[in-house]
Amino acid sequence: MDVDEKRRLVRGLLREVGRGFAEPHGFPVTNSPGRLFQLLYLSILLRRSNDYHVAVEAAQRLRDRWDTAQKLAASPYEKRVQLLGKGVRRGTAEVLGELAQTVAGRYRGDLRRLRTEARRDPVRERALLEELPGVDGKVVDLFFREAQILWKEVSPFADPQALSAARKLGLGRTPEDLAELAEYEESEQFGWLVGALAQIDLDHRHEEIRALAGR
Repeated sequence: MDVDEKRRLVRGLLREVGRGFAEPHGFPVTNSPGRLFQLLYLSILLRRSNDYHVAVEAAQRLRDRWDTAQKLAASPYEKRVQLLGKGVRRGTAEVLGELAQTVAGRYRGDLRRLRTEARRDPVRERALLEELPGVDGKVVDLFFREAQILWKEVSPFADPQALSAARKLGLGRTPEDLAELAEYEESEQFGWLVGALAQIDLDHRHEEIRALAGR
């Protein structure tokens, strides 16, 4: 494909799949303490599950019951186990409780304070996030993939899942390749693109999406 075909495919992909990964599943990426915290525990659940549907549904149930770090920190362990359900890896309820308590205690429930402490340095942001219970490098990748819409210092960022789809669709191999196609000055569109690519890879929709280049 030439550049025009690739850009046509990107436009069709965004129309077809939507605005990133998190938002279509009910987790808008907005600059509020509750939403950022929800995005972080969604990332943990995705990391700890072999089925993203199970992870998303568990995160939705948590969000509906306890929508901030402070509320989740005060939740009973047994209730968390019950809400997460049988498909979630054992021990996750405890980890999420510890995560909420740490975020509530260290950052007053607001991950924007972590960003400020890191002085908007992505390397330091990653290091501080990885100090939190349940957060490893892959969790940070998932969080950055979506949060870069707000945390612009992270962008352009694409996790391995998004890059896998990009390679299979012939769109490129690096975040910079994708940024060029997404007209990078529109940073929201780039964030939506990499999230949508991850969704395509999870659903194995590469052939269906590739056909959009011809429309």
